[in-house]
Amino acid sequence: MDAPRRTRRNAKTLRRTMSLPEVMLWIGLKARRLEGLHFRKQHPLGPYVLDFYCDARKLAVEVDGYAHDTDDRPRRDARRDAWLLAQGIRTLRIPAVEVLASVDDALATILASAGADPLRPSGPPPPKGEDLETPRQ
Repeated sequence: MDAPRRTRRNAKTLRRTMSLPEVMLWIGLKARRLEGLHFRKQHPLGPYVLDFYCDARKLAVEVDGYAHDTDDRPRRDARRDAWLLAQGIRTLRIPAVEVLASVDDALATILASAGADPLRPSGPPPPKGEDLETPRQ
């Protein structure tokens, strides 16, 4: 799905001005560091900019600071989450204070929400020259 030019420009600006919790989380997400999952930061989608987005899992990760609990923000966030869900995208909201307390716990929460990839074998690759065993029938 494409995004309007204004949203794309906003995303570009947000990439340069990420908050400390967003930067901390990005360090753990970039370059497929989280179980090989590819995340984009400040990804424009429709009228919104998602803090982090994994297309393979249709998962948006939002780092919510204090402002998300004030005024009409909870209602706006709920409307945004509903719009994303209608597009087939789940939203995981992580409070910024939780990222600051333990980025590892935040990454574990993201990984649990993303689920394991059934097509990717777990564990280390087999030694060179050996194939994965195929089940015998």
